[in-house]
Amino acid sequence: MAKKSKKLPHKPKPRVHKDLQGLDITIDEFGEIKANMNIEKLNEFLDKNVDDKKLAERDDYDELKKGERKKK
Repeated sequence: MAKKSKKLPHKPKPRVHKDLQGLDITIDEFGEIKANMNIEKLNEFLDKNVDDKKLAERDDYDELKKGERKKK
């Protein structure tokens, strides 16, 4: 007898920000993260759109967020 293959239920793709259209991230059996988009582009997007909780307590956080550096 031939084995019947089980069909997995179709999962719709999650909604993503327009700057990340086509992003697909998976984790393989070894725990490695595989993405179809450049990691530098992902980091740039996160830096621009997500606040860093650890840096929020700093006095110069607003300047860091804008990309300005405090002169010594």
